[in-house]
Amino acid sequence: MRKLIIRGDDLGYSEAVNYGIAKAVKDGLVGSVGIMPNMPAVTHGLKLLADTDVCLGLHVNICLGTPCAPQERIPSLLDPEGRLKSSREYWKAYKRGESFTRLDEMIMEIEAQYRRFAELTGKQPGYFEAHAVVSDHLYQGLEMVAAKYGLRYSNVSPMDETGLFAGKPITHCPMESMKEDYDPWQSLKRAVNSMREDMPNVFVCHPGYLDWFLLNNSSLTINRTKETAMLCDPAVRTWLEEQKVELCRYCDIL
Repeated sequence: MRKLIIRGDDLGYSEAVNYGIAKAVKDGLVGSVGIMPNMPAVTHGLKLLADTDVCLGLHVNICLGTPCAPQERIPSLLDPEGRLKSSREYWKAYKRGESFTRLDEMIMEIEAQYRRFAELTGKQPGYFEAHAVVSDHLYQGLEMVAAKYGLRYSNVSPMDETGLFAGKPITHCPMESMKEDYDPWQSLKRAVNSMREDMPNVFVCHPGYLDWFLLNNSSLTINRTKETAMLCDPAVRTWLEEQKVELCRYCDIL
């Protein structure tokens, strides 16, 4: 039977996002949720999920909000206001073939977010990856921190489809949520129809609702609400069962 992990990213982004993720976990198909440990709304999100068996992962965030590491020790990652530089800045640098970060500072922030995750949850992350950035220093830092602390690292970047999770092959379904005419139900159907049988498949979602913070800080807005509705539709679960798709979590991959 083909295995499918339906992952919900960005717990902590905002309270509205948290409510959408909680809905998609409790009433829907999401079994793995990525935490942004540096964001102010993260404790709110964890409370919403306190009575669930969701697999919690560390969704390292280096492009939104304030850092977990001391600001004076990671200047290359910050803008003049002391906030983490935006994903737009990373994408611009990547396209120019440049890098504005220092590897030692990147490692320091990743480690700080790992420690914050442990403080918030009292446990190791069920999986370990990063949010919405293309950066060689980020990927190098993630690998080094994963090796240091024995973390179950998924090295699939936004530019890749296949990679490794905890040293074993894994593949990501195409993510289409940034398209203006996005239909998550049709996107999931296409993903299932092209799923691999020889390794777990990951369908990355960003369920959520809308609030002022999200609308002013994210380019992914309305499509979050579309995903929330799709993930909680009983007909979708029934269809997956008919397709003989086994829903699993990162924590189930041994």
